Amino acid sequence: MDDTRDQPDATRDQPDGSGIGSGYACVVRLITRAVPSHTHDRRTETAPTFGQETDGPVHGTVCGMGAVESHLRFGLDLYRVLASRVENACFSPYSIASALGLVTQAAKGKTREELIALLGDPDELADLLGKASSLLEDGPELAVANTLWAWDGLPLEDSFREELATWPGGKVESAPFGDDPEAARALINADVARATRELIPELLKPGTVAQDTVAAIVNALYLKTAWTNPFSRDNTAPADFHAPSGTRTVPTMWLEKQLDHTHEDGWQVVRLGAEGGVEAIVLLPDGDLDDAELDAGKLARLLENTRSKTIALSLPKLDLDVDSPLTAKLQDLGVRTMFTAAADLTGLADDDRLEVSEVLHQSVLRIDEQGLEGAAATAVLMRLTSLIVDEPLEVAVDRPFLLLVRHASTGVIYFLARVVEP
Repeated sequence: MDDTRDQPDATRDQPDGSGIGSGYACVVRLITRAVPSHTHDRRTETAPTFGQETDGPVHGTVCGMGAVESHLRFGLDLYRVLASRVENACFSPYSIASALGLVTQAAKGKTREELIALLGDPDELADLLGKASSLLEDGPELAVANTLWAWDGLPLEDSFREELATWPGGKVESAPFGDDPEAARALINADVARATRELIPELLKPGTVAQDTVAAIVNALYLKTAWTNPFSRDNTAPADFHAPSGTRTVPTMWLEKQLDHTHEDGWQVVRLGAEGGVEAIVLLPDGDLDDAELDAGKLARLLENTRSKTIALSLPKLDLDVDSPLTAKLQDLGVRTMFTAAADLTGLADDDRLEVSEVLHQSVLRIDEQGLEGAAATAVLMRLTSLIVDEPLEVAVDRPFLLLVRHASTGVIYFLARVVEP
């Protein structure tokens, strides 16, 4: 059926209930089954019931789980600690997993064990991320960069350099962390801005690179692709969206097409295909999003059970830009040792004083009638625990004083002043 007919009210009952008139989740993923790896040649207040907690550890064990299900579980773990009942959340499991995956490759002992418990097998993860760094077609744009920024005095391990080189866009760069932290920050931000096509111009805000920072593992991701079934701009119109703060009117797109859909276990799922093997998946709960339960197993089943049918879909346009400090959230998920003096990151550098000081993330996602564009970046900042940083000795000239102006090499005094009333 032609999608240029008069646009219905986006909040009325649509066939299969697919009008988006209340809280929903949107997942953008890559279809990777047929994509060969060309980069990795080795194998606020949270919404607690999405990615429901179970008895025992927050995220449990991922041993024996497939890499894809481990990644789904990781994404839902992050969602549970990042989601707010009253604010938008947007983050990139791919970007965060890439940065933390490289930390895992550098980690040993308990530091490594905690990361594996959250991320899954590090080699399987690296292989999965490598496969997802390729698209099936040339038209869409996908760019991935993984960069280790390091102080020149840090004794990097050759094995880590070699490992990083196998990751998508993997490279090592020098940054003047100790000498000029702000210059180091500017270098990193400029590189991220280039990689994300200026969607993320300032990942690191002023003051985030401290004088004791010696390294940063930074992932940057950019994706732009068009829908295989684009929405007609003529059908986009204001429609009601029932937000937690109250019903408000938002620009809403409308499409009637054969789309993959399922409705079960309290969720409706609509899959929107895009070029290059990318798809956006709309997850609409039957009731309140805060009360909806979803774990990795259920999400996998929902995706497997979609079937093609005629859907009249109304979907708000999106323009999201969200900063997500991750340090405390990762600690909530059981990753704690790497932030302490007990951290073992000697796989990165031959210095047992290295620890993670902060993990930062930013994500941008835009969805309109033609397709989607997104960018994300994650920075893992590292410091030396016992690095001596001299505190400035304060000299406040706030009382009468003497002043000499002299020739430095001979000691000849040009002027001598006694200042009591400046």
